[in-house]
Amino acid sequence: MDHRLFLAARALVLADLEARRAATPEVVSALEDAVAARQWWAEQWPEGEVYVAGLVAQDVQDAAFDAGVRWPVCDACGDAPEHSLHIQPDLGGPDPMWVCEESGRAVAGLGRLSAPGRAGPAS
Repeated sequence: MDHRLFLAARALVLADLEARRAATPEVVSALEDAVAARQWWAEQWPEGEVYVAGLVAQDVQDAAFDAGVRWPVCDACGDAPEHSLHIQPDLGGPDPMWVCEESGRAVAGLGRLSAPGRAGPAS
């Protein structure tokens, strides 16, 4: 198993956590746990390696939500009530994108979220 795959997945998710100021010790610990769990998962299903980064992002999002943190929050919808972005496609890859749960609009590729209030690239 090529461990660069997991380092890359970790780096992408960490970049998005940092961009949205959500890289708290608890959430980064959840990231480490998600990477470790997905290593085992990918060993069981090697063909699933293309899904690892998106699945790690989903795992961290779920862990953050369980801890009472909504991440990442959509800031592309202006005055709409607070809502989240979600990884598409649902299985997390290949080429996972953060998509607004309300509008369905692609906001950014995984690892490319911008800081709150700043428009980022949609790829």
